[in-house]
Amino acid sequence: MDPLRILIADDHPLFRKGMRTLLTATADTEVIGEATMGQEVIELAAALQPDVILMDLQMPGINGIEATRQILHTSPHIRILVVTLFEDDASVFTALRAGARGYVLKDAKEDEMVRAIRAVGSGEAIFSPAIATRLIDFFAASRPGVPKEIFPTLTEREREILQLIARGLTNHDIAKQLVLSVKTVNNYVSNIFSKLQVTDRFRQRNIQDNNHGQHQKEENVQWLKPKNSCQGRIGRNHSQYNNRKRSQ
Repeated sequence: MDPLRILIADDHPLFRKGMRTLLTATADTEVIGEATMGQEVIELAAALQPDVILMDLQMPGINGIEATRQILHTSPHIRILVVTLFEDDASVFTALRAGARGYVLKDAKEDEMVRAIRAVGSGEAIFSPAIATRLIDFFAASRPGVPKEIFPTLTEREREILQLIARGLTNHDIAKQLVLSVKTVNNYVSNIFSKLQVTDRFRQRNIQDNNHGQHQKEENVQWLKPKNSCQGRIGRNHSQYNNRKRSQ
């Protein structure tokens, strides 16, 4: 089996170095490029056509959300895994609507990071535990109206599958639980993310129209600081780099 071809998009060199070291030591992955800015990852994605992009949300120039939109508009087969420090609701749901297939935090353990990359590369969707908890909260029975407002185009079956994804089930697990074929579940997952992207593009057009030609605004994304300190090796490298920058 050919290795997963991976493009890393992050403006912090220590994080990129940590990811490259991890993926080089992983037999079925291959790092084919690195980008430090949003525009750069858009251009490299078009030129290299990676299987998976590890996308940071906050980069110089075009941010990771907008880069995700633009890449998937021209290359919808590329799968994007958001790897970030931000875990607020606005960032999570905006990334999903932009088309990201997974969302993990930078303090994830190395085996969790590799598992997430493999899952996204095989066509599944995956979220780190903290992010999965947020998704499950939105599907809680005590807040029945919220999911339809956030995911208005999804059918009841698609909402059910998205909820199972948030709980950490693989496509095979979902197929077994719902008594469906894996192929049918794969199709549902593809439909879910296609619909989220359509909804996102519609919202973006409305925002642009409402601004009457002014600079397009991000849809209320709040770039908040993470609630927990980084604990994984890759996360620690990222924190050390930030501390070093502040001391200069």
